Amino acid sequence: METKDFYYDLPRELIAQTPAEPRDASRLLVMDKASGALTHRRFYDIADCLKPGDCLIVNDSRVLPARIYGNKKGTGGHVEFLLLTQKEQDIWEVLAKPGKKARPGARFVFGAGLLEAEVLDILEDGKRLVRFDYSGSFYPLLEQIGQMPLPPYITEKLQDNERYQTVYAKELGSAAAPTAGLHFTPELMKKIEEMGVHFGYVTLHVGLGTFRPVNADRIEEHTMHAEHYELPQETAELILKTKANGGRVIAVGTTSCRTLESVAQKEGCIKASEGWTDIFIYPGYRFRVLDGLLTNFHLPESTLIMLVSAFAGYEHTMHAYQVAVKEKYRFFSFGDAMLIQ
Repeated sequence: METKDFYYDLPRELIAQTPAEPRDASRLLVMDKASGALTHRRFYDIADCLKPGDCLIVNDSRVLPARIYGNKKGTGGHVEFLLLTQKEQDIWEVLAKPGKKARPGARFVFGAGLLEAEVLDILEDGKRLVRFDYSGSFYPLLEQIGQMPLPPYITEKLQDNERYQTVYAKELGSAAAPTAGLHFTPELMKKIEEMGVHFGYVTLHVGLGTFRPVNADRIEEHTMHAEHYELPQETAELILKTKANGGRVIAVGTTSCRTLESVAQKEGCIKASEGWTDIFIYPGYRFRVLDGLLTNFHLPESTLIMLVSAFAGYEHTMHAYQVAVKEKYRFFSFGDAMLIQ
């Protein structure tokens, strides 16, 4: 298939700039996977779409406030760092703006001196390898001085950093939120659990590559970025028990989906597993684990809309997106959700 097959026209005003208040007040488009039939609901009604014995698999990765602003030592020139990947203790890959200031040996100060950095190397793709110096613990310091790395299509300032975190976020490491889970509240999760639906937790640290456009004309020629995942024993046992009892395994978000399918592909079954995945799911892929998928509305021609199309069917997916545009659903990270079952 060609990348252009996944294009749809989206009016700019439908790109959500702020999260819904409260979280579960967002809209929910429910698709019947077999027929493609669509139903319009609110997210707080999702319990009506679930059955006792089902399980929801969520990604508990927590977003790093990874965008930091500082000054170059000696000249005072302003600089912005975006932390991407921790390579060693206190050594990170970062994006630096402006890049011309971040030459090897250059030093920078952030948070009025709470954090210092030295550029060690310039990597092939323009990223910088940087060593940080500080007193105390790194992550609490980052929480203190850093800002959320919101996607480029969100231009409004976020008033509360926790609104770009799921309520169950725990494991620090993502450069972007697993946004399908942003709609859940503690109260809604309790209601769902009380009806006999279980939550299982995986961790996949979302990289900035999730926003990287597909530049190849044919989707098969696109190279995916790698992300680190972990599927714990407790979650593996929940999935196997759910399947054995005739329940459904529903992934909350494409990241949870990619974790489950990566493990099944790598291990040949669902079991506790940890590693890196660059799995690329597009139409023609045979799903090994998923029975349902809860997801937000994704960018045109993105790997994420290709994954949804693989699960729901290409025609069903593109029709659903046309309906969502017509009905003025809110799109992307802070937008509305779609449940495919």
